[in-house]
Amino acid sequence: MKKLLLVCALVMGISAVSLAQGGGRRTPEEQLATLKTQLTGLTDDQSAKILAIYTITGKSRDSLFTAAGNGGDRAAMMQSFMKMQTATFAKVKAVLTADQSAAYQKAVIDPYNDRMKQMQQNQ
Repeated sequence: MKKLLLVCALVMGISAVSLAQGGGRRTPEEQLATLKTQLTGLTDDQSAKILAIYTITGKSRDSLFTAAGNGGDRAAMMQSFMKMQTATFAKVKAVLTADQSAAYQKAVIDPYNDRMKQMQQNQ
């Protein structure tokens, strides 16, 4: 009986931590809030357009992760994700001014590319 209670407590604890972390995925609103701290002078119009881009990308990303989690090809999923992310970067940059675009490149795109290079080297 004690073992059963211990296992139940462990499962509940892991579940609580997992839910609290959100699986590592941020909502489009959270992504936009982060972007607003990284870029200066985002207008309400720019914010609305970027939020729409992040929302569409989030739905596509969730579909990719769901498919991969259900026995899908993880390598193919990663390739699709990287293409989608590159397209998202281009769409966001198209909404930004030249100065904002340069700051976005430095704050978001360059670190992402660095992480992707590190992941590829670690494989």
